[in-house]
Amino acid sequence: MKILVLGATGTVGSQVVAELLGRGVEVSALTRSKESAAKLPAGVAAEIGDLQDPDTIRSVFNGKDAVFLLNAVSQTETNEGLMAVNGMQMAGVKKVVYLSVPRLEDAPHLPHFGSKIPIEYAIKRSGIPYTILRPNNFYQNDYWFKEVMANFGVYPQPIGSNGISRVDVRDIAEAAAITLTTGDHDGKTFHIAGPEAITGERTAEIWGEALGRTILYGGDDMDAWEQQSKTMLPGWMAFDFRLMYEFFQREGLAATEAELAELTDLLGHEPRSFEDFARETAAMWS
Repeated sequence: MKILVLGATGTVGSQVVAELLGRGVEVSALTRSKESAAKLPAGVAAEIGDLQDPDTIRSVFNGKDAVFLLNAVSQTETNEGLMAVNGMQMAGVKKVVYLSVPRLEDAPHLPHFGSKIPIEYAIKRSGIPYTILRPNNFYQNDYWFKEVMANFGVYPQPIGSNGISRVDVRDIAEAAAITLTTGDHDGKTFHIAGPEAITGERTAEIWGEALGRTILYGGDDMDAWEQQSKTMLPGWMAFDFRLMYEFFQREGLAATEAELAELTDLLGHEPRSFEDFARETAAMWS
């Protein structure tokens, strides 16, 4: 089986590649440069190209049985996703697994959410057998906050007090590999989430327990968060993520019991807990 992974060098895509390789799948990956291609693990065939380039669209999907479609957050995300759908149709791809977001119908005004609605719709109308994965906020996002927690004792991600069912990227990758390589999940949408809806305060508390020191939650001041984020992110992205976090603070992003039961059945085990992730990560950092 030949599977093409898009976004193969990122947080999720790299783990999907590892899962597929572990299952004996022939994996290729689309990257924009030779430098990115050099980061791919042994056994992965690099395809250099760009989803906004018609030549790439006409060639990269040829001979592929299935595609893991992950479009990076960008101002061209929707266009890239729709271009990919056309390329898959032209090449006769037999299966696509698309990485989306949960509850996008409830927040179509958020660029991070709304950009995925046309892609989901196009996939469903494409005639290609599909599965859609809608993962929650990643545990592994917290790798970015190592220095802030170590130097200032603060957890800065402003996820609020309503709770979001954060998820381990390894569970996302496992779900992707299962749905890509088996034929029992066509036409389904899975919400990929952790077992507990975690608040900002609770997240800081768990990190404090894992690191053996006091970690305080940085709070929900989005004016301050956006200004700080603009020193590291493009202005449009800081604004986009601000809107998303304000939605989390107002509404939360909790998985239902039915969604968690369906995920557990898909994976064959309960989703990994944030406490276990934090302890494992703290041990790695030490």
